[in-house]
Amino acid sequence: MSRRFDVTQAEIRDLVLDECARVTEAGNLLVIPTDTVYGIAADAFNASAVAALLAAKGRGRDMPPPVLVPRADTVFGLVDGVDERMLALTARFWPGPLTIIANAQPSLDWDLGETHGTVAVRMPDDEYALALLTRTGPLAVSSANISGQPAATSADEAQEMLGDSVDVYLDGGSRTLGASSTIVDLSGETPRIVRSGPIAAADLAEILPELSDQGD
Repeated sequence: MSRRFDVTQAEIRDLVLDECARVTEAGNLLVIPTDTVYGIAADAFNASAVAALLAAKGRGRDMPPPVLVPRADTVFGLVDGVDERMLALTARFWPGPLTIIANAQPSLDWDLGETHGTVAVRMPDDEYALALLTRTGPLAVSSANISGQPAATSADEAQEMLGDSVDVYLDGGSRTLGASSTIVDLSGETPRIVRSGPIAAADLAEILPELSDQGD
């Protein structure tokens, strides 16, 4: 049976977030609010938890989840060869709705799926998500929905789709942005937009003048 907590209640917030951290440490799944949409979250370093996340969404290993981080400098532990482009992007757009794909540190002991040696990372601009990430460290987080359905913008929508496959639903109210993050890929020779979103290609091109045509 899933549990649900209201993280907007300040008097119990620390207890709720501590419990959510214990849930992920035990290898179970959460649904959490972010600045874009609700996400389904698992310990990024627990392969069985990540597999359960993908199964809950009805996705295969060919669609690995992004990783949310509590601070911009966390990328130094996750990304191989952090360069000036990535530092400029994180300085301008993090926390915020920009996911960056980069080459992963080869020494990392994790299995996010068929990443081909890359990792997609983001620092969300949401106080509840950041407070949780500070407790847990990096979490694998994908939009809270069944694959092919719209991303949930409330805990109610997420719970209706995902049901008891998730241990805890963290209710932070409706997400007004309602759009998934922009994704830019820095892992190849030429930066490219993989998914368009709240951050415009023109804004990214100010930092990445060689940026290729945006994705869909």
